[in-house]
Amino acid sequence: MLQAQPDQSPQPVFPANRSALYEKHGYSAAIRSGDLLFVSGQVGGREDGSPEPDFERQVALAFDNLKAVLAAAGCGLEDLVDVTTFHTDPEHQLDAVLAAKSRHFPAPPYPNWTAVGVTWLAGFDFEIKVVARIPCDG
Repeated sequence: MLQAQPDQSPQPVFPANRSALYEKHGYSAAIRSGDLLFVSGQVGGREDGSPEPDFERQVALAFDNLKAVLAAAGCGLEDLVDVTTFHTDPEHQLDAVLAAKSRHFPAPPYPNWTAVGVTWLAGFDFEIKVVARIPCDG
């Protein structure tokens, strides 16, 4: 006999005070499905949503936004299992991205990581999307 499973329907996750941004554009910051969290691409926007012009600062803000989404689901960077980053000029941006990566992931185990060169990110030059495993309670 099959036992009833707890509700496993996908649940949206939004960081504090940012759901209006996602509602305006019609998507969720992240979706929780079971013990996995699928985070939409995070960019380094200023308070008004416009791209931060300084590339290193844009990368830092993208990581800050990512950490806020993860925290809203009870996760942290240590829970990442899959990272994909998008770069408009990877050849010239790689050093700054690797420096940020080293700050945020200073020791093993490292998440797997795929970097993709793209031609357009709606005015941004860097985007990071991840999958995380949500820690068990207690």
